[in-house]
Amino acid sequence: MSNPPGETPRERAARMIRDRVAGWDGVPTIEQLNGILRLTAMWRSIALAQTFIAHSGGTTVSGGPFAGMKYVDTATEGALIARLLGVYESELHPYFEDFIAEGLDCVIDVGCAEGYYAVGLARRMPGTTIYAFDILETARAACAGMAANNGVAERVVIGGELRPEDFQQFAGRRALVLVDAEGAEVDILDPARGPALAGMNIIVETHDVYRPGTLATLMERFSPTHEIQRVDQDFKAYEPPEWVKDLNHLDQLLTVWEWRQRPTPWLVMRPKSR
Repeated sequence: MSNPPGETPRERAARMIRDRVAGWDGVPTIEQLNGILRLTAMWRSIALAQTFIAHSGGTTVSGGPFAGMKYVDTATEGALIARLLGVYESELHPYFEDFIAEGLDCVIDVGCAEGYYAVGLARRMPGTTIYAFDILETARAACAGMAANNGVAERVVIGGELRPEDFQQFAGRRALVLVDAEGAEVDILDPARGPALAGMNIIVETHDVYRPGTLATLMERFSPTHEIQRVDQDFKAYEPPEWVKDLNHLDQLLTVWEWRQRPTPWLVMRPKSR
């Protein structure tokens, strides 16, 4: 069902809560209550992003590895406020800094959304071309717009679906592959169909929450060719802006919440034959 024209995030959240509660039969289950909690928290997270924009006067990322990047005011997927604060997926920051320092020929970003990594890495790696893929037209358009706003459009090449065979066009290059595909990473990262993957650096978010066995499958596939490190989500430690310090504790926690339903650990994989 589409959202009514002009409906605000608060109105949409209230409507969805009413609809869900109306479907309860007697005492709600834990899952039903958790669903309401998650929905309300997502609404509050969106409101906090708007508070960030009001305080900062825009959508420029304020911290982290992509500080100074001109961002969007609506994320195509996931939490906006954590990206604006620069704490989004901070567990990966040391690995990105290592890859940036090493130098790469290209980055292949599969599931680029609006371009947090595609544009951010293009800004940090001026000699590197970023290939950004997403199956959603809205995401591709947002990524293109953000690349233009940050002056890196000539080095962010945007495409739709990426098949395993398509990695062959990057064979032999010093490449970093990023994959965040909500479970489709099992289909995308298939070295039997894309043998060039054996020589590529890979950071992949695993989604057993959507596709059970994803993490184990990818570790089995790549353990013969890669050194693999599992990276788990952790609590965020950062120096917040003054306005965040003035918020109640729950709002402070929500500024760094990334909307995950359950743990989605990453695998950082480096070829053994480097």
